[in-house]
Amino acid sequence: MKICNAVTSDVKGIYSLIEVYAKEGVVLPRSLLSLYQYLQCLYVMKEGENIVGVAGLHVLGEDLAEVRSLVVSHTYAGQGIGRMLVNHVMNEAAKIKVSRVISLTYETEFFQKCGFDFVNRDALPEKVWIDCRHCPKVDYCDEVAMIRYVG
Repeated sequence: MKICNAVTSDVKGIYSLIEVYAKEGVVLPRSLLSLYQYLQCLYVMKEGENIVGVAGLHVLGEDLAEVRSLVVSHTYAGQGIGRMLVNHVMNEAAKIKVSRVISLTYETEFFQKCGFDFVNRDALPEKVWIDCRHCPKVDYCDEVAMIRYVG
């Protein structure tokens, strides 16, 4: 298995994988258009040609980015793929000189194991201003904000 940058031919597979978890309420849904628009921010774990995991690194400001749409196929759960994707995203964040990476998540235990700490959402005005105000859950968000410093 290997992690690589997503390409246009991966988008429908990425969409299908995210859709499974979106229906379960674990991640926010993503449209095909949004996946194409953020393609350069997406990384996939593949076994052969099959996409078994995906993670995005979305830059929110000069020193802040977000791990976004992190999902692993149920078939491959528990094999360390999620952690590998997070580590890859953190390495990419370091390359572009981002000093903080956040996640809004329900999977707090997983992100703690990946080195993230809890943070007050009010400390992340970039995220709130850019994304949260457009989210359908804006008035009743139950996701937990977590942060990891790069380096």
